[in-house]
Amino acid sequence: MTMDNRREVRDFLVSRRAKITPEQAGLTAFGSNRRVPGLRREEVAMIAGVSVDYYTRLEKGNLVGVSDSVLDAVARALQLDDVERAHLFDLSRIANTPAPRSPRRPSAPGQVRPGVQRLLEAMTEVAAFARNGRLDVLAANHLGYALYAPVFTKGGRPVNLARYVFLDPRARGFYADWESIAAAAVGSLRAEAGRNPYDPALSSLIGDLSLRSEDFRTRWAAHDVTQYRTGTQPFHHPLVGDLTLDYNVLELPAEPGQVIVAYTAQPDSPAHDALTLLANWTATDLAKQPTQAPQEQNNLNE
Repeated sequence: MTMDNRREVRDFLVSRRAKITPEQAGLTAFGSNRRVPGLRREEVAMIAGVSVDYYTRLEKGNLVGVSDSVLDAVARALQLDDVERAHLFDLSRIANTPAPRSPRRPSAPGQVRPGVQRLLEAMTEVAAFARNGRLDVLAANHLGYALYAPVFTKGGRPVNLARYVFLDPRARGFYADWESIAAAAVGSLRAEAGRNPYDPALSSLIGDLSLRSEDFRTRWAAHDVTQYRTGTQPFHHPLVGDLTLDYNVLELPAEPGQVIVAYTAQPDSPAHDALTLLANWTATDLAKQPTQAPQEQNNLNE
């Protein structure tokens, strides 16, 4: 099972066109008797400076041979943000690259380089973990395992955040803003599918989530793409209660697709006190288990 690029292109462009009102596009003079949500194809074509026939070809999923300048014009006409624009270019790259004769094998999903693990462990006052584009958690530091203890209680490697969000009922209690984290998870997977449509593990994950979760299925059909890069994330932790942490995502250029997600708290804030308590609890737990390897800290809350 792989992603159908032409269908992805078609559904993405149609969904973006439906989100732009004539007023947003400066087309208020074109009348109010409209049969479609958002812009008409001919209106997008006019704004982008291409013929209606040419844009219709694009919206039918055919991006073969389309220039970057045309893609840029379409992105401006549809008012795509940076993430959506990058997704359109990813879809174009795939459309103009011969499909592999057999599915490409993904890189080893359950491992990070020793240097990345050491970097995580050196971040002693930060809760951090490394993940890939499929939202598999590949490694974490002690505080990261402690913060995400509810996610790791079922064991198994790698732990997948999207499976936890949509298939584990406890997720709605752990993530204080479950709606936002669910949207971020689906948007991240949609963007990853545009970059790597031939990853069989990604296709399997999306298929499984679509079959088992109506919430996921509905969100996936919206074709929204997002990037979880920086912001604030509220949690309801079973040990320390409510805490809202700042997060930043750090790219690992030497490991394409892998990132480090790091959570910090504002100094002298209740969240900082909660994170400090969690760190102290983690240190105490480690002192009681001096022979336990760091990578085995996935069952701290069992």
